[in-house]
Amino acid sequence: MDPISAGLLVAIATGAAGEAGRQLWAGLGGLVTRRTAIEAGERETSATITGSAELASLNEAPDDLERAQALSNILARRAQVDEAFRAGLMQWHQQAQALRTGDGETTNAISGGTQNGPILQGRDFSGINFNGPSQK
Repeated sequence: MDPISAGLLVAIATGAAGEAGRQLWAGLGGLVTRRTAIEAGERETSATITGSAELASLNEAPDDLERAQALSNILARRAQVDEAFRAGLMQWHQQAQALRTGDGETTNAISGGTQNGPILQGRDFSGINFNGPSQK
């Protein structure tokens, strides 16, 4: 698994991604605080790697790249020793990357003359009705 970039962690921690970013941040917190396979006794090791301290540290100073890098490093280490965590982190990372990249480019442009109807700018709309007959 590729390490989580410090820049991505900072972007999400600072709220740059809006509500979706806040949900991702909460999801990462839940993943980090979830009981590990090591703690559950499935593996024996001299140290339990969680990332809780690094997550809390970045939460205190969300724009600190050094703290974000420390969190990235500990997440990578934990993913190496805990398969369930690795699977969850991979899923979280895919969601975060899709948010960061927008999962594709969207360009909105309106040009020329008067528009004779509602104009909606954005991406991935569904179930929109402008008081016309519903299309199923």
